[in-house]
Amino acid sequence: MKAYIVGVGMTKFEKPETRDWQYWDMAREAGTRALADAGVPYEQVQQVPVGYCFQASTAGQRAVYELGLTGVPVFNVNNNCATGATALMLARQFVEGGACDCVLALGFEKMARGSLGSGADGGDFKASPVARHYAVMAARHGFETTPPTAQIFGNAAREHMERYGTTEAQLAAVGAKNHRHSANNPDAQFQDVYEVDEILAAKTVHRPLTRLQCSLTSDGAAAAVVVSERFVVQHGLHDKAVEIAAQAMTTDTEESFASGSCIDAVGKPMSRAAARAVYEGAGLGIEDVDVVELHDCFSINELLTYEALGMCADGESGKLVESGATTYGGRWVVNPSGGLISKGHPLGATGLAQAAELVRQLRGEAGPRQVAGARVGLAHNIGLGGAAVVTLLRRF
Repeated sequence: MKAYIVGVGMTKFEKPETRDWQYWDMAREAGTRALADAGVPYEQVQQVPVGYCFQASTAGQRAVYELGLTGVPVFNVNNNCATGATALMLARQFVEGGACDCVLALGFEKMARGSLGSGADGGDFKASPVARHYAVMAARHGFETTPPTAQIFGNAAREHMERYGTTEAQLAAVGAKNHRHSANNPDAQFQDVYEVDEILAAKTVHRPLTRLQCSLTSDGAAAAVVVSERFVVQHGLHDKAVEIAAQAMTTDTEESFASGSCIDAVGKPMSRAAARAVYEGAGLGIEDVDVVELHDCFSINELLTYEALGMCADGESGKLVESGATTYGGRWVVNPSGGLISKGHPLGATGLAQAAELVRQLRGEAGPRQVAGARVGLAHNIGLGGAAVVTLLRRF
């Protein structure tokens, strides 16, 4: 049974502690918008997977109760930065497996200001779920006092520069592109535009990454209504429907650690495997894709993901972004929303916000950031520790 997204909604992503709201307020706002977009009352929803990372157990129920008290099953999902896409994947599986005709996938996060920590439990690094990943980094690069996530991705950038001759200007070009795109997105945390020179001159977080190449800690929520083809037909939702043509999740394998490279430890092999599975499942390739929302938690990860998705050969991603191939007028438009770097990154909401952007693009509803003629979209959401989810969407 096929699965379709018929409604999407999200909040504006906000800098933490700047708006007086709680996570259930965010969830109510995003969920209500998604249901209204679909024209579906909450009473028709049969299951609700809810993604978040920093709230307490059963926060999903507390959030969903803002939409109604119907007694439906609520599943709490936590998969690091890939949490939102994981919630969407569960919704798709419920529908494709025939268990449900209508599922609401919801993701939210209320975050603290400042950089993310290492993921260590109570300060005990050995208990961290990502200790093995950081051990790969430490063995090759040592361990500095800079923020751990920026450090491991920054060291992946150093390796890419050493191996392929990638330049700091090419890394900064990713940030410049995504900040430029966000200027047309009212839901983005920032709409400021920066040139490459300004991005290079910004404060260094972990060399070579500057502040304007790093994703933002954010508050916000996003949601999607996922239904069966039978539900689409019964309710006349053909004009709303966007098919989840294929979707795949991968987790770490030996390849993530065997090379001793941060490029592999931060998830490039996972992303490549998920992309290949999706292309095979959909009978489509990257050459069929028009618009991409990918996980640019740091500028280097956008470059690594170009290569993992097959948009270019290994080592050619710096040249690809510099050529203009990944912006308006190029071969693809990547992160028209502004991406994590400028739109923001509330962990539990990110994957669903990517889906919301792509659904709007494929419906032709993206306003000034619309990608002309977009028919096929690809979303890529990755979490260190690790999970990579790739989703291929196309019009009904």
